[in-house]
Amino acid sequence: MKVCTIAFVAFGAACAVAVAGCTQRSSTATGGTSGATIKIGVDFPLSGADATDGQPAANGVRLAVADANQAHLVPGFSIEADVLDDAVNGVHDPNQGAKNLQSFASDAAVLGVVGPFNSNVARAEIPLANSYGLALVSPANTNPDLTKGPTALALRRDHPNSITYFRVCTTDDIQGPAGAVYAYNRLKARKAYVIDDNETYGKGIADQWAAEFAKLGGTVLGHDHITTGQQDFHALLTKVASTHPDLVYYGGTFSTGGGLVRKQMPDAGLGNIPYAGGDGIKDQDFLDVVGAAADNSYATVAAPDATKIPAAQEFLKEYQATFHTPIGAYSASSYVAAMAIIHAIALAVKADGGKAPTRGQVLAHLRNTKNLPSIIGTFSFDANGDTTNRIISIWEAMNGQWVFKTQSSYAATK
Repeated sequence: MKVCTIAFVAFGAACAVAVAGCTQRSSTATGGTSGATIKIGVDFPLSGADATDGQPAANGVRLAVADANQAHLVPGFSIEADVLDDAVNGVHDPNQGAKNLQSFASDAAVLGVVGPFNSNVARAEIPLANSYGLALVSPANTNPDLTKGPTALALRRDHPNSITYFRVCTTDDIQGPAGAVYAYNRLKARKAYVIDDNETYGKGIADQWAAEFAKLGGTVLGHDHITTGQQDFHALLTKVASTHPDLVYYGGTFSTGGGLVRKQMPDAGLGNIPYAGGDGIKDQDFLDVVGAAADNSYATVAAPDATKIPAAQEFLKEYQATFHTPIGAYSASSYVAAMAIIHAIALAVKADGGKAPTRGQVLAHLRNTKNLPSIIGTFSFDANGDTTNRIISIWEAMNGQWVFKTQSSYAATK
């Protein structure tokens, strides 16, 4: 069996991972390592409408833990994934995320946390991670204000000069404009109507998309915010139809309205025009619920398509063999987020002569992550905790599948 190296590029072809359907809590510690246990917390939405995002992401972490144990990446220690669900009534919930983070912080064996998936949950968790001095590494949060500017500084209120939050995906000040460029240049849209869910992620990416679209020469015909729990969008879509847009852009997730807006567009005479959004709509539920109306929908993802990366091919085979299901948009990124923490733990253990490291020691090595090879490309964490690997991929819904269209690197920007 090939196993992962400390560079995390080559890894096991098939690990026997004990996987439980997580509606509350599960733990995974599989592989050949014995000894004391070090835990990595995992916080994603694992139930309800958000599960098709959260479960594949959690599986990426489980696979990383299994590979790390199989390869003895932290000699003398067994790594365990402690998995919690941050969804309440089927939708990601910031308050539940905060409770999960507190639960992880109360367990001295937890030396880092992978997650969360949603930016509004991150907004609730970052102050706690900063207060507790606990590393939080997200594969999927894209709102720029979480790491940049005065808002990010305010989130680190207890230790403003101490970075404890990191992410391996790029941000919406790149993702939003990339989507606008594709809509304007490739889809030839000139008039667009923008809708968002008024959440941290949704409103943020919609604002970024609209600003870039206007900068390119497009016209934003209107920009409306829907309300939490809204199910009927017919009145709004009738209003949208009266403006005769070339495209409708939605900022938000499937669970906050991204699916129902598209599904109800044909009722208002908007069924044939392109529908676009960020990574929040790029999941299987969108395709399943929207059905045939999903065609001609486009989504950006703040991560590369793993199938196009040679270093990810063994991961893809292993994932399929273990979980018997397609990877999610952020499965590979979740694997990398976990491996970044494990890499920092391994360095801390080695530096301390084989002893269990402190959270502070793990954080110090995370902050110094430079040119780390991974299955999604070599990256560093910058001074804000953001990845230097800034890739946006674009997907189209066609005949019940998300089909890869293109991807670009924005490493020289932001």
